[in-house]
Amino acid sequence: KNELTFKGDFWVNDSTFAVKEINMKATRSANINWVKDIYIEQEYDVLSDSVFLLKKDFMMSNFSFNKKEKAKGVYGKRTTMYKNYAFDAKKTNKFYATEIDIYENKIYDQGDDFWDTNRQEILSENEKGIYKMLDTLKTVPKFKRMYNLVSILGSGYIEFNKFDFGPIFSTFGMNDVEGVRLRVGGRTYFGPNDKWRLQSYLAYGFKDDQFKYGVSGKWMFNRKNRFTIGGGNRRDVEQIAVSLTTTNDVLGRSFASSAVFASGDNSKLTSINLSNAYLSMEPRKNLLFRVGASYRTLKTASPSTFNLDYYIDDTFTTTKSDIVQSELDFSVKYTPHKKTIGNGVERTEVNSEYPTFYLSYSKGLKGVINSDFDYQKVQLYYNQPFQVGGFGRTTTTFEVGKTFGEVPLGLLNVVPGNQSYFTIANTYALLDYYEFVTDSYASLHIEHNFNGRILSRIPLLRKLNLREIVGVKALYGTISDENIALNASNINYIAPDKGYYEYSLGIGNIFKVFRIDFSWRGSYMDTPNANKFAIKGAFGFYF
Repeated sequence: KNELTFKGDFWVNDSTFAVKEINMKATRSANINWVKDIYIEQEYDVLSDSVFLLKKDFMMSNFSFNKKEKAKGVYGKRTTMYKNYAFDAKKTNKFYATEIDIYENKIYDQGDDFWDTNRQEILSENEKGIYKMLDTLKTVPKFKRMYNLVSILGSGYIEFNKFDFGPIFSTFGMNDVEGVRLRVGGRTYFGPNDKWRLQSYLAYGFKDDQFKYGVSGKWMFNRKNRFTIGGGNRRDVEQIAVSLTTTNDVLGRSFASSAVFASGDNSKLTSINLSNAYLSMEPRKNLLFRVGASYRTLKTASPSTFNLDYYIDDTFTTTKSDIVQSELDFSVKYTPHKKTIGNGVERTEVNSEYPTFYLSYSKGLKGVINSDFDYQKVQLYYNQPFQVGGFGRTTTTFEVGKTFGEVPLGLLNVVPGNQSYFTIANTYALLDYYEFVTDSYASLHIEHNFNGRILSRIPLLRKLNLREIVGVKALYGTISDENIALNASNINYIAPDKGYYEYSLGIGNIFKVFRIDFSWRGSYMDTPNANKFAIKGAFGFYF
């Protein structure tokens, strides 16, 4: 029970023993969320004793909130048919090199006569009425409410005519500097194939009595190579020590900056004024090149509790409290096997079983628009999820980076802590903000989800469809003597040069949407105020 197994029939050719037809249905007790039934049919053409070709592929799924017999749901059907296989027809290289634009409207804007002629299987009366049924559903209040709820939870935005309000999950926040923080924002949205998009937000902190804002825009000029120009500006208060691999995303404010529920001191926030402009292009599918320029100023958002001070003279007597920095950056991102829908300036990913390679190079430009520092920064990020047979899925994340040159705290590689009560990817659950500071680092995160393989064997827990998760996070880093000497802030630089690690045990799929993680510290146990154990949770919608 609880395993993803199928029952059904298959037909075999009596002379070649090749499979002719398959029909099978998944067991209802399988540990899959939101799916009540899965039914699959496949038909094959037999060419020889070793070659048989798929002729028809049909799949039907019954989506429902639960698997009770009387539970209502929505059926989804997909039929794919193949014909006219040709293995002996020689084609020129031009034929294979020609790219087909599947988003070209004229491919689909065909009359009924075209579809009646080319469709391999005649539509049933129910299938012919599907468009009328969908139009009718849009007028049913209960269906509209359910659709809107799922859409809001999935995207984080409330849809209006050509404008989306959100993200709603960032509307309310709290931290030690701003106190209660309210945020409103939105984006233009005409459809999934928009060539341009504008986004903006406005926030207000009731404790610091300050308004903050962010605005960005991007325009895709060429749909085939996805040549895009973008830029924006943000003035805000944020926690900058939340990611090892950094980007110049102008609206990329972290969740940790205004988490409602957090442990420990959350006053080490930075006031940032960031402007950027960039060009990006995808010369081949899933290979993205980007070049950009940015200009930023950094200063403490809470002078009484935190500062970014650094020495500016050889005698180490004169300090400066703000950072002014101009920077050029270049990055390459490769995501083989990634699948997306839509072909606009923003696309939606439909799978997660693909690796991610990200390499970035940044150059600080001292003297350009009063910029303070000259440095070079190289960072590599690699993420690889893979299936381990029937024993679940392992996700590995590796990060390595180095900063060349003398820079202050605001430009160093601070190890990302997590003082919220929520599980946040690529952070360390038991580290506080600024607990470790480096200019060279290597980080490894390994997490394995057994997908209920163990707990499904326990009778009392079997029906709960819980999923067990184990993980380990390791880190090594150093800080140069020159950067230590430059530091005049109230943060004492400690680098994990002896190696830091923590490990965790988690239970997922609680009520289908909640996960809880128990984490233990494995090293640096004697660090003052070290967190040795933590419990954190997360929400998410997964099948």
